[in-house]
Amino acid sequence: MNVSSSKPSSTTPGAPLPSGDRPRTSTRRSVLRGLAATTAAGTAAACLPAGPAHAAPAGGRPRAASGTHALTLVHLGRDGAPTTAYRTLLTALSGPDAGGGREVKDSPATVTVRVPAGRYLLDSTISTGPAGDGSRGNDWLVRPRLDVDRDLTLVLDARAARPVDIRPPVADARFEQGGAFAEVTYEGVTGFANLMVMSPDLRVAHLGPAAERGAVRTWVDTYWRRPGGVCALGYAFRGERALTGLVRHPAPGDLATLVVRAGVPASGEGAARVDLSPSAGPSPALSLPVPPGGTGTFLFTAERGPWDLVYGAPAEPEGPFRGYFVLGRAFTPGSTTVHTFDAPVFGPALDSSPGARSVARRTGDTLELSVPLLADGDGHAPSAPLFTASTVTLHRDGAPFAVRRGEQPGHASFTLPPGRASYRLTASATRPRGSVTAAWTFTSAATATPTELPLSAVRFTPDLALDGTAPPHTATRVGVAVRGAALAAGVRSLAVSVSTDGGATWTPAPVTGGRIAVTTPAPGGTVSFRARLTDADGNTLTQTQLDAYVTRAAAGAPGAPAQ
Repeated sequence: MNVSSSKPSSTTPGAPLPSGDRPRTSTRRSVLRGLAATTAAGTAAACLPAGPAHAAPAGGRPRAASGTHALTLVHLGRDGAPTTAYRTLLTALSGPDAGGGREVKDSPATVTVRVPAGRYLLDSTISTGPAGDGSRGNDWLVRPRLDVDRDLTLVLDARAARPVDIRPPVADARFEQGGAFAEVTYEGVTGFANLMVMSPDLRVAHLGPAAERGAVRTWVDTYWRRPGGVCALGYAFRGERALTGLVRHPAPGDLATLVVRAGVPASGEGAARVDLSPSAGPSPALSLPVPPGGTGTFLFTAERGPWDLVYGAPAEPEGPFRGYFVLGRAFTPGSTTVHTFDAPVFGPALDSSPGARSVARRTGDTLELSVPLLADGDGHAPSAPLFTASTVTLHRDGAPFAVRRGEQPGHASFTLPPGRASYRLTASATRPRGSVTAAWTFTSAATATPTELPLSAVRFTPDLALDGTAPPHTATRVGVAVRGAALAAGVRSLAVSVSTDGGATWTPAPVTGGRIAVTTPAPGGTVSFRARLTDADGNTLTQTQLDAYVTRAAAGAPGAPAQ
């Protein structure tokens, strides 16, 4: 099948595909991409809903209408014979129906419709073979420029299509699903069409004259499953014509490698769900299940552009989706990147990179705090962190001003008096095991425009197993990194302390070369961190992470309770 819809460029989002029976993908994935790649079990293709669509009459010419022209469509299969196994869509790019769509489906092989004069995007899928067994072939014919200014007859001949031959450089990969897409822009309106397939037997062809320079954007994405991994091979083009065939056989060095490591969460059962898809979509998202403490590997085409990674952590039944998002990241062919999710040390994250979710600013009299207080050890911020209690308190000129309880950790909003004052902002959260507190001091007054607050954070990065444990009685070096405002302003002072008795006593740990020395306690013990930082402008941070991680019961034995 295929789909066509149109949208004013940059205003109307694409519609999502209906859900089917394949493994669940992340809810956020659909929002981000405007597309969840799903198909009902056994079908050969899936489609997005078109815009306002009207089926063609069963036969004969419709009654003439003022300002319209007769468009006769003749559908021929791969054998050259007339066929009714087709789906044809017209997307109006100009004229009175600009932005609307019309669908012609399973009508006689030759069908006539009346359409207003104007520019159209036409795409037609002609299917070959039985439906339902996953082997049906599809020929996708795309005419990005169809100018209707008189009565026309078009022959849509599947024999014009040429194969899409994309193969990964690994023998153990099995084709799972793919999609071919086209966007055509004309006079400020963008028409969109796609074909989603479950069979590798896909052929495509451009029909008709070329469109204007750069008006046609096309891309093909294919997804292949392999033991413990996924191959995602995508190719994108911009020009005046749609694709006629595509052959790509990348070598191993042409692909980037992404290794995803799954931590062992404190709650939730089952495997994490990970999907990787191009940022410039839409594109299908093929979920890769990764068990707690396991790894999954993606091989993908870096040349496709930036990619989005979504990690759906195991969650309690009926609980909220707990996802981590790494968005808009570019990769280099031949590179290997490792991301570890849902593992300690959990703590505050201040990140200005693409897709980051940190906000700490004042706009007028409003102070908005949205700092992930329980980002995982790699700094990934979860959409719904695990916590049992959460508090944000605000002091103004040394006096209590307001308290927020029970909201997502590190999130609060306050309305402040306009005058300049000194503030102490404290955010704390308790996890199923351990707690995190960050207290910032700074001065602030009403602002004419959104102004970032000078907040900083300290990240601790011990070498831990995926269950969040370290060996007991071991001397280690733990990485210490400053994030946030102090990176720009400079650090005036930084003092770090370590506790191995749950915070009852603290031992100074000098930072040397970005690391501190830590000797882990006896089996089943915990390590806690405290940092006191002052930046060059005098703003301060006091950050405490109690029971940040635990030691294993014995070397090589299963880990202590998850973090």
